[in-house]
Amino acid sequence: MTFGSPGTLALLVLLRDAARGTKRDGLFAIWLTLRVIEDLNLDPPYADRLNRRRVVSLEHRLSSLTVPAPLRRALAGALGLMADGTPKGGHLALMNLVAPVRESLGPEVAELLTKAIRALKDAAKTP
Repeated sequence: MTFGSPGTLALLVLLRDAARGTKRDGLFAIWLTLRVIEDLNLDPPYADRLNRRRVVSLEHRLSSLTVPAPLRRALAGALGLMADGTPKGGHLALMNLVAPVRESLGPEVAELLTKAIRALKDAAKTP
């Protein structure tokens, strides 16, 4: 498990400052999802079975959160893309979350997510 990338740490700051409600739950859902996706990109990678288990656990945890409807639908799609437990699926899942995050949680969170996507892409390119 990763300790915390700049993207996850920035989301934690926003989460700390958010009032209770759907926006806070949405931020928490994005933070959890980003953590799992970052761990899919570790080198050396976790075992495939463990990655699939983490995605199932994430799905279970997200089901109890109250998030805005567009984000809920996007997270369901993201979980489908992440189900195989591969870095490529995780990257596609994050890319598909940007627009619903912008609509539901605001442009600041969407920009953080975009930066996290770039960081993951850059990390994948470096040997």
